Amino acid sequence: MDIRYVCSDEEHKTDAVLSAVAARAGALGIALAGTVQPVDADSPPEKCNIILGLLPDFERRSISFDLQPGMTGCRLNAEALEAAVMVVHQRLPAAQALVVNKFGKQEAAGRGLVNAIGEACERGLPVLVGVSPEWRQAFLTFAGGKAEAMPADEDAILEWLRAALADAAA
Repeated sequence: MDIRYVCSDEEHKTDAVLSAVAARAGALGIALAGTVQPVDADSPPEKCNIILGLLPDFERRSISFDLQPGMTGCRLNAEALEAAVMVVHQRLPAAQALVVNKFGKQEAAGRGLVNAIGEACERGLPVLVGVSPEWRQAFLTFAGGKAEAMPADEDAILEWLRAALADAAA
């Protein structure tokens, strides 16, 4: 099992790095499954408008409820998240690696992309997970001490991914 995680204190850094790594890996012909949370430089990030890019084609899916003007707070649409998770599971058999944009509240509760992570590990696929600082301990507990931290650096992550794929092929 080769599971790595990226955890940055800098807001949106993990999202930006994982999105860039997925794009670069795809350009190199590496087949990925999973999710990224695209960071669009042209539009300001909206904290409560959660968009996932489903790999490998970056198909965009909203997984949040639309809030009425003046309403505050975030509302994850668990049904939309589960629909995205089903797509990830369907794409996993063709993948060489899994990328998960976030290990968060849903995953800490045993939902979300937890089963995809487990399936990828069982298949011997490298797994890369984005983890926010507040959920780091829950993730480390979930991973049973087998996850290793990666810097929020595209080149370092791609180097690890290439090496992991070469090891799996050997």
